Amino acid sequence: MNSLTTVGASSILENLGNVLPDLELLYKDLHAHPELSMHETRTAGIAAEWLRKQGFEVTTGVGKTGVVGLLHNGSGPTIMLRADMDALPIAESTGLPYASKMTCADADGKTVPVGHMCGHDIHVAWLAGASALFARARESWRGTLMVVFQPGEETAQGAKAMLADDFLIRFPKPVVVLGQHVMVGKAGDIAGSAGPITSAADSLQIRLFGRGAHGSMPQAAIDPVVMAAATVMRLQTIVSRELAAAETAVVTVGVLQAGFKENVIPDEAIIKLNVRTFDEQTRQRVLAAIERIANAEAEASGAPRKPEITTLDRYPLNFNDEKASKRIADAFRAYFSPERVHHTGPAPASEDFGCFGTAWSIPSVFWFVGGTDPKTYAAAKASGTLNRLPVNHSPQFAPVIHPTLEAGVEALVVAALVWLGP
Repeated sequence: MNSLTTVGASSILENLGNVLPDLELLYKDLHAHPELSMHETRTAGIAAEWLRKQGFEVTTGVGKTGVVGLLHNGSGPTIMLRADMDALPIAESTGLPYASKMTCADADGKTVPVGHMCGHDIHVAWLAGASALFARARESWRGTLMVVFQPGEETAQGAKAMLADDFLIRFPKPVVVLGQHVMVGKAGDIAGSAGPITSAADSLQIRLFGRGAHGSMPQAAIDPVVMAAATVMRLQTIVSRELAAAETAVVTVGVLQAGFKENVIPDEAIIKLNVRTFDEQTRQRVLAAIERIANAEAEASGAPRKPEITTLDRYPLNFNDEKASKRIADAFRAYFSPERVHHTGPAPASEDFGCFGTAWSIPSVFWFVGGTDPKTYAAAKASGTLNRLPVNHSPQFAPVIHPTLEAGVEALVVAALVWLGP
């Protein structure tokens, strides 16, 4: 990060204190009013109105609920900053005064609780803050800033929906796409690395077929419950017995459904599972093993037909461009100090952020911002209990507002100025 860029960052960020109260109010409002994937109409409206007030050219309804803002400021490169907006069907149990009490109907019409238990609300606040600061200090940068509020990250629908809505044609091609995510870690610290940064993910449903009967007459049945239980146990051996120690994969069964009454053997069972990988060859081997095991267990049980295996969603591997990552890491160390900037390996979480860079064939960089209270994190680290801290998707996950809010805005501004700086 050269001295001119450092001066530019300081000039832009000197207004952070002025916008911080509004950002905190925005964050608390979004946290209390979460919306499920592809239904972020209220959130999108708030984001669009915020951008209009800052002087952005705003397009709404991109990929259903996506919002794109453009701020032209002289000749120079175009860069894209992205934040996701959607929440999860999780009942919040943080006890915060601004905790969500929302419920809504899901895609199946079932009423479910809704909570921002992955931090997308603070992502929106971060991007809102960065957009306001760039708009208020145009003398400190040159180029075009494109900000994207994306729907549907949690279901892997949003980025694809925006791209399918002629995104590459309707908006200028940037030289780089930048994004970030709040995670467990000391609040205000930044972590990232070049290369793979978040895993590929495949979610599958396996429908196993049996033959129902009275619970007192199992000899008349082909029991899909036993079939499903055997399948679940065998699936656990893929990682432990089919992959080398140096290979990385996660296979998790999150749903096992069968039957409705204790004395009735049902006709079928449903398994839903999730796979995380960092290498395409490993991914293909794991998926093939899942199919092989499901078919073999069904055959061993004498099932009347082969299982139905359906893909529920898929996330691509997110890969950070090496040169762009180094430029951003250098800028972060210069601004935040080396002690606050950490190298981290790939995270087994998944993201559809990388879809934009891949579609445009341009570099993208994604990093993490710590959101855990520093004292809480230090105490957990000292006692060896970091694994007990509430993580993303936990009902108790809630980033501490300060300094997480400030750090996320600062990181976006500093990273953007690597390309937009004077």
